[in-house]
Amino acid sequence: QVQLVESGGGLVQAGGSLRLSCAASGSIAGINGMGWYRQAPGKQRELVAAITSGGNTNYTDSVKGRFTISRDNAKNTVYLQMNSLKPEDTAIYYCNAGRMGYHYWGQGTQVTVSS
Repeated sequence: QVQLVESGGGLVQAGGSLRLSCAASGSIAGINGMGWYRQAPGKQRELVAAITSGGNTNYTDSVKGRFTISRDNAKNTVYLQMNSLKPEDTAIYYCNAGRMGYHYWGQGTQVTVSS
């Protein structure tokens, strides 16, 4: 089992920044890809950004140039730096980790961007 705990969400004005963190614990050996998803009210959960154990990244188009995902393997933590936030970024953000064919989820952290 892998436990994921997110932190760093909150309320911010449009144009502001937030940094999300996700700390992994438990059976962390073998974790490969990690990522951030988000779900806005009435919408499906979508991938925001992902990073492999080797550091390769990918982003959904709407956040390219504004969000940066990074990973500290020594701390078993993945980060999402979010700059130039927009009201449409408002959502619950979930951390995800893949390990041996299973996907694990955090409890989510709320990000609210006011206009």
